[in-house]
Amino acid sequence: MISTVRTKSGKNRKRRILAGIAVLLVVAALLVVPKWKVAINNGGQLPRQPFRIAGNLYYVGSRDVTCFLLTGPEGHVLIDGGYPGTAPMILKNIATLGFRITDVKILLNSHAHFDHAGGLAALQQASGAQLWVSEADAAMISSGGISYRNMAPVNWLIYSGLMRYPAPQIDHQFKDGAQISLGPIRLTAHVTAGHTPGCTTWAFPVQDGKRELLAVSIGSLSLPMPTSLFNWKYDATLRHELERSFVTLRSLPADIYLSSHARPFSLKRKFEERTAAKDPVTPFIDRKGYLEDIKKAEAQFCKTLEEQQ
Repeated sequence: MISTVRTKSGKNRKRRILAGIAVLLVVAALLVVPKWKVAINNGGQLPRQPFRIAGNLYYVGSRDVTCFLLTGPEGHVLIDGGYPGTAPMILKNIATLGFRITDVKILLNSHAHFDHAGGLAALQQASGAQLWVSEADAAMISSGGISYRNMAPVNWLIYSGLMRYPAPQIDHQFKDGAQISLGPIRLTAHVTAGHTPGCTTWAFPVQDGKRELLAVSIGSLSLPMPTSLFNWKYDATLRHELERSFVTLRSLPADIYLSSHARPFSLKRKFEERTAAKDPVTPFIDRKGYLEDIKKAEAQFCKTLEEQQ
């Protein structure tokens, strides 16, 4: 009898301990998850001073995740949306330069990842602009970031809401080679797939005084994910996409080299150089750096393929 009582008492004690642990975990989740969500939404991005790159081309992004504004008499074009939490930075930068967000008529995207498509919905709501998205990335953007190409843990974080971004309204879908115009502004969409299925490199002429410069903003040169994770390997489709993308990028006669992240095209260094340069546009005219970075990315891709043999 005494043994039975002790057994029941021990079980009850374990239940109370487990219940207490469960309560602590719930409380911790309630306290930590919202803060974690805010941190994820911002991506650790810090503000960066907006400035004119050349002609009607302006930088309005954050410290590392880029966003470019093309201005024109019939309205403006905004390339990329940043993280969900950095949309206010972009809005502030546009206003600081003296432009109105409501004059932005077209929104474009480099690719459908959280750090470039996350703020599109907020920017679309603030501007009323129409969003153009590549056909191959449309499903990913409309789902808030879910993709069959994501690793399972990434999709789990998206399904849980931690890395899901607000889905914008997609007004138009385009194929490779599409041209988008707004008054004198003309952009050509080069689908340089690999990082995402519809990763897009934007090429557009910029009139800077008497000279016309071709600006090329690369969607991404980085590999979709570290191949060391979960023994992940390239399939034939992805290999073909990347090989084709390198050929496409080398064929573009870029004058001004831009990218979806600031670090690849050395934005910080070029911004500092422009302040002392006789011509502030000169540091951004960098075809050599453009071709060198394509070469490095292709070499890394080939090295990875060899390691997987």
